[in-house]
Amino acid sequence: MTPEIVSLGCRLNIAESERMKVMLADAGDVVVVNSCAVTSEAVRQTRQAIRKARRARPDARLIVTGCAAEIERDQLAAMPEVDGLIANDAKLDPRSWNVPLPVAPAPPTRTRAFIAVQNGCDHACTFCVIPQGRGASRSMAIAEVLREVEHHLDLGAKEVVLTGVDVTSWGHDLQDNPPLGALVGAVLDAFPRLARLRMSSLDGIEIDEKLFELFASEARLMPHLHLSLQHGHDLILKRMKRRHSRSDAVELVRRLKDRRPEIAIGADLIAGFPTETDEHHAANLSIIDELDIVHGHIFPYSPRPGTPAARMPQVDRALVKARAAEMRTGVAKRRAAWLTSLVGENLSILAERDGTGYAPNYARVDLADGTQAGALVEMTACGVEGGLLR
Repeated sequence: MTPEIVSLGCRLNIAESERMKVMLADAGDVVVVNSCAVTSEAVRQTRQAIRKARRARPDARLIVTGCAAEIERDQLAAMPEVDGLIANDAKLDPRSWNVPLPVAPAPPTRTRAFIAVQNGCDHACTFCVIPQGRGASRSMAIAEVLREVEHHLDLGAKEVVLTGVDVTSWGHDLQDNPPLGALVGAVLDAFPRLARLRMSSLDGIEIDEKLFELFASEARLMPHLHLSLQHGHDLILKRMKRRHSRSDAVELVRRLKDRRPEIAIGADLIAGFPTETDEHHAANLSIIDELDIVHGHIFPYSPRPGTPAARMPQVDRALVKARAAEMRTGVAKRRAAWLTSLVGENLSILAERDGTGYAPNYARVDLADGTQAGALVEMTACGVEGGLLR
């Protein structure tokens, strides 16, 4: 049987899973669970995926890698379904899997290519265990990124997504400390044939002026900014050990929308962080409207052992869930109004395999039957149904 990669969590994991698919193409009957440990729920889903994979392929070798394989190593190793674990920082090394060298970059999915330009994190947010699973920040050199982009374009990719654990830290460990804008500019300059370049989640406080200018004026850099925001109240941001304030985020979005009004804002937000009061929650809720967040990832806080936040006074679990639900409702209302505002607009859609596609602003669109996956389709939005443009 052919190898199977089960990918959980972030876009970086997706990019790494694509490389592992190529690397393990001839590895035989093996299932790899590329795990996530960003929350307790993510670890639960990892365990669930392991059990499901074992039921589906009882005779396969089942290997676990990813962040949970680092942070929850002993617990996962004790699961009877698991045959072995591979360290997160070794999962792209063919020697870890006993497969031949060298390994070519992974082919893209039929719609887009995810390229991991950065890995690891040098920050110490009080709620986060990811630095334990990913290590210190490491950057891919510009020349390496360009080689991989070229490879994906040669294979027909229409969109490239630059991803990482803390993408805006890219370059900090390279000679001369180039900013992320230098990498993005180099990709766009080197490949005029690249139709669409998209960025994964960014730390707004580290967006340099070059990158800001590209977001504001470069049509091939998609008008879709997803912020690693986490909260809307300054005191909670301070207790999270984030480096930005609420006003920093508001000013960044204001400046961008002044230059490029169509830009769609996404954000990661945590509900029910330790010590969060009703006032703090109200500020968290209100930033959804203030920033016009239409792509919201809402996470109910869950304590991770070994993190400072786990030792802080906790909010009642039922209240955490209720606040997260209220925030999801707030995002859903903004998103519904935004989708309605797009009706009548002409949009270029990148078609997916499931009959939907994505506009440059990451609005999801229901496409006509028979639309070829990977095609760029020009259309006029005529309505909204089931959360999709039609």
